Amino acid sequence: MDIEEVGDNRHTTFFEMLGNWSLGDYFKKEQVPWMFEFLVDELGLDANHLYITCFIGAPEYSIPKDTEAAEMWQKLFEEKGIEAKIADIDTEENGYARGMKPGERIFYYEGKKNWWNCGKTGPETTPVGDPCGPDSEMFYEFTDVEHDKKFGEHCHPNCDCGRFMEIGNNVFMAYRKVDEKTFSPLEKPNIDHGSGLERIVAAVANSSDVFPVAHGPIISHLEKISGKKYADDKRSFRIIADHMKAAVFLIADGVMPSKSDHGYY
Repeated sequence: MDIEEVGDNRHTTFFEMLGNWSLGDYFKKEQVPWMFEFLVDELGLDANHLYITCFIGAPEYSIPKDTEAAEMWQKLFEEKGIEAKIADIDTEENGYARGMKPGERIFYYEGKKNWWNCGKTGPETTPVGDPCGPDSEMFYEFTDVEHDKKFGEHCHPNCDCGRFMEIGNNVFMAYRKVDEKTFSPLEKPNIDHGSGLERIVAAVANSSDVFPVAHGPIISHLEKISGKKYADDKRSFRIIADHMKAAVFLIADGVMPSKSDHGYY
């Protein structure tokens, strides 16, 4: 999490993560339907507002496009009577100039967006020896947010304008980088799923701003003591509320403020 991003409608320095792990017990064919069931049937999210991203593949490393996950998602949407065309999206370097077309719901992105490894992005930057793999992310669309062209000419699920909010990420850890040119399949591929609680709550509330729904009491208190309204200076309120929540949880966990080093003891 980049601290510079705090202040928009969705980024926080402290968030509560929901998730599940599989260390060889189950993999993609179980995880994808479970996620769809959780989001749509359990939480009651409107599947018409869900969009999915998958890994476009890296042929230079003999890593295929993740058609398996994409086709699983497509089938689940179609079972709900929702058209879910699968499409490649343009690259980040090209400014995602292609945009979205009617009926498209599942998009392939390059490694910068849909590849996981420890601290890096993309197969080319994966440290040798590390486990890694493609991921499939879930986004919720808020129709009350208009696309801001400062983030690109066209909107798409991975756009930063705030119309789409990532609410979950399934990492399919299926490879280990053997050397700079070679990735070998893991004998037992793993699942690493994470969903930010605050973002899930925002999606359930159909609120494009996580702060009123996940930091409501803090926002109200700040309004009271400042004499100002959240609507008049959202960025400042968001930053203060986020830092207050993070500080309280740190102190409750025994981490006390200090002027030296990181203040940990």
